[in-house]
Amino acid sequence: MNPQIAKELPPRTIGHTWQLSYSTDKHGASLKTLYRKLSTTDSPVLILIKDHNQQVFGSFLSHPLHPSDAFYGTGETFLFLSHPRFKCFHWTGENSFFIKGDLDSFAIGGGSGHFGLWVDERLFLGRSSPCFTFNNCSLSETNDFTILELEAWTFG
Repeated sequence: MNPQIAKELPPRTIGHTWQLSYSTDKHGASLKTLYRKLSTTDSPVLILIKDHNQQVFGSFLSHPLHPSDAFYGTGETFLFLSHPRFKCFHWTGENSFFIKGDLDSFAIGGGSGHFGLWVDERLFLGRSSPCFTFNNCSLSETNDFTILELEAWTFG
């Protein structure tokens, strides 16, 4: 794990071993499979994405991804850029649009119709826009991006 990301994690994660719970390389590209792999844990989740420009970014989720009618999660949730530069976007307090999942996509952060991070059901197409929840920049070079690899890490 990137040591810069490790410094941003909440205290409850310190001293725990992170485990790869889901990877598009190992498990195929399916949101339903991602939900199923995370359904047996109450651990926070670290989502890592590598896009078509070889950029790496993602989100720390206070709670596991699952289908939901409304946004859930806490202010521990944040977005980050990892490669080629590191930058972290923590909760602004503007709203509580942390995590939302349905069968078609999942989203992290929101406000004014924009999501900080949005990923489709095939875990292939994504979008990142500035949002009120995290006051972030677009995580990818382009607002719309293609996902080369997505991983979900949990800790025990």
